[in-house]
Formats: sequence, structure tokens, C-alpha cells
Amino acid sequence: MGVDTAAGHSWAERSRQAVWHPCTQMKVHTQFPPRAIVSAQGPWLIDDQGHRILDAVSSWWVNLFGHNFGPIREAIVDQLGKLDHIMLAGLTHPPVVELSERLSALTGLGHAFYASDGASATEIALKMSAHSWRNRGRPQKNQFIGLQGGYHGETAGALSVTDIPLFREAYAPLLRLSATLPSPAFVDTPVAIDALGAYLAAHHEHTAALILEPLVQGAAGMAMYSPDYLLAVRRLCDQYEVHWIADEIAVGFGRTGTMFAHQQAVAPSGAAVKPDFICLSKGLTGGVMALSAVLTTDAVYAAFWDDRTTHGFLHSHSYTGNPLACCAALAVLDTFAQRDADGQDVLARNAVAAQRLTELTAPLSRHPRIKAARHIGMIWAWDVDTSEPTFAARYHRAALDAGLLLRPIGSTLYMMPPYVLTEDEQRFLADGALQVLDQVLAEVDQLPDAQGPIVPVP
Repeated sequence: MGVDTAAGHSWAERSRQAVWHPCTQMKVHTQFPPRAIVSAQGPWLIDDQGHRILDAVSSWWVNLFGHNFGPIREAIVDQLGKLDHIMLAGLTHPPVVELSERLSALTGLGHAFYASDGASATEIALKMSAHSWRNRGRPQKNQFIGLQGGYHGETAGALSVTDIPLFREAYAPLLRLSATLPSPAFVDTPVAIDALGAYLAAHHEHTAALILEPLVQGAAGMAMYSPDYLLAVRRLCDQYEVHWIADEIAVGFGRTGTMFAHQQAVAPSGAAVKPDFICLSKGLTGGVMALSAVLTTDAVYAAFWDDRTTHGFLHSHSYTGNPLACCAALAVLDTFAQRDADGQDVLARNAVAAQRLTELTAPLSRHPRIKAARHIGMIWAWDVDTSEPTFAARYHRAALDAGLLLRPIGSTLYMMPPYVLTEDEQRFLADGALQVLDQVLAEVDQLPDAQGPIVPVP
């Protein structure tokens, strides 16, 4: 399967000629061709040479229950025989209604608005927040706050609230940059809370919303922080009449141990705090189909309820609420709701699996070149003591050769595997990650331009 005999070239070469790959300097592929994956089952990817690769990052954090997961596949096939797609303007269909109702029941927020990817969900939430203030007679509330190291996508609005220079700097002239405040992942939580309070005291009249990734800032190197910050966010946003947008695109659907990350912020009353907006994607369909959703409050929805067309939320995507994608999402929610013979649901089984993988990766955490290790739910991260700029690329390529899909972020190695790894697969992952680390460090330490150790990512 490696070579298409009609063309005489491999899939990798044809891809290099025809496909512009994301987050890639394409010149790299002249020396290191992309790996061609032709099938997948469970946590395993199969390349065109028949090699098996363990998908330890869930294909960019989207895959929950393994590839070719039966219930999702069957739901899509069943729906395909009924209705493939219709426009959602002026029409509706049962899967989108049921999914919206179930998401509302899970989050306490309703009025689901759909798109196809996380960045689009960010754009929707930002526009919806500012437009709702405008409809309420406060058009000056049209500015936003993001956090240090925050990442919310790469469309223009999403980049405006993103603080990752690698993604943002080239497009800065095109953006309406937001304010960036200290993140509790990088400073003490009280310091971050005080900074937010001071900013809102001075600028709340012009601030529409604060957007953040609850508990884990993925693109910043899986930087993690306490849910105490979210309690303060809710209190301060209420005090100063500012919306809180929770970007749960990467951390939702069990990744942090709870169904949604913000639910770990529990008020003294015992109730979990609620954002004004929740952005969902990635795991929403188990990583099978493109779908995103924005959920919001009755108050925000009411701001658009009017006889005037201009007061409506005039935003659309051609594939909004696609029935096939909605059925995939419903199958995901069904899977979370099911219990096994021992009475355990997905989250309970994940807790057991997480403890086991944490134990299996203990030698990696104790490695002399690991400066910091951290874990929450089904996410693990280690900061490697190296300043070699090619470390991440070298590790990624060496891991592929060892049968592992791992993509470090800078000098931070992380794992975010599907929820279905057996103990043997977890051991393969833990042992392989450690062996590849030793191999790559031995290589980079011999490079003539090695700069020595760097301060690790907090």
C-alpha cells in the first residue's frame, strides 16, 4: 500500500506535492516526509507500510474512545440512511435538538449554537458577547481579556485573544489585540486574581468578556492551575458585569477528570460555578467528525430576542448542526452515561487508568533531565531540561520510529491518550517514551551548538 503504482510515487510524496499541512514548515517534508496512515483501530494507527503507531496524543486531543469506535460509527451509518445534511436556517432536525437538550442538561447552559471547529466556536462566543452588550444599549463593552499563554484558535478573532507569539506575531497587524493578564499557571494564584480585579476595576465599562482555558493551558505546554482561580473569575465577572467564556475545547469531556474542567471550581455552597459561555469541540464527537458548539445563558439569549433583524445573531456556517456530526456527539454522550458490570462509568474507569499510567511513568518523572512533572485527569506533562530548538521535532520523529505518536510542545513532553488503553498499552507508552527521551537527549547533547539547560516551563 506504500506506493500508488499508477502514479509511481508514495502517498507521502504525493501529499507533499498536493497538501499544505497545518502547523508545518513544508520544506521540512522534503527531508522528513509525512507518515501516511491508511487505517486505525482503537488507540492504534496503521501506516502504509503496516507499522502500528500508538496514538498517544489522541490525534491532536480529539479522540476519546479509540479510532473506529463502534457506537459512533454505527450512529453515523444509521443517520446517513435517514438524513445527511440540511441547512439549519429556518429548518431543524431531531439529532441537533436532542444534542442541544443534552448539552444543556450537562452544563446548565443552553441555546447551543454550532460550527465545525474550535476556532469558530471562539469567534462565535466573542461576537455573541459583544453583540449582546450592544443590544442591551452598552456598545462600548466590546473589548476582551485573555490570559498569559492562552490559546483559543488561529482565526482572526481567536488570535486576538491568544498569547502564543509563534501563532500571533505574523498576523498582529490584522488583529484587534485583547488585554493579556497574568495566568495562575505562571504566577501565584492570588497575584493573578489581584491583577484581574485591578484590571476590571479600571476597564470593566469597556470589557465584554474574559476568555480562558479552565485548569490547563494546552499550547502553553500543558500549564496547569488551581480551580480556585475560576471561583475568583466568577465572582469578579459578576461584580463588574463582564462575561466569562470557558474554552473547554481541549479540556472538556473528561480530560481533566470531570466531565468539564470548570466543574472542579466548587463554591462554598457546594455548587460548581458556571461560565456565561462554554466553547466545545474536539472530543465532542469523539474525534470522528468536525463539530463545535457554543452554549450560553438565558440572559445572553434574551439580549437577541427582538422584532428587529439587526438584533438577531447574524452568524452562520454552511454545516451548522450537521446531523451526522450531531449523531456522533450523541453516541459520545451515551458512552459517558453507560456503566459497566462493576457499575463504573467512563470517568470512574479513567480515574483507575490514570492512576496506573501515573505509576508506570514514575521512572520518566524521576529522570534526571526532567525538571517538572504534572498530571491532571487524563493529561500528563514533563518539562525536559534542554535548550535544543530541534528537540520537539527530533523526539516526534524518534517516537514514530518507536511506534508512538508523541509531539512535544517545545521542551515539554506530554501525553493525552485515548481513554481505552489497556495496561499493556500503557506500559508500552510509558517505557517507549522514556527510551525515546534517552535516545534524543543523547543526540542533542552531542550537537555542537547545544546551549545547555534552560529554565523549565512552569
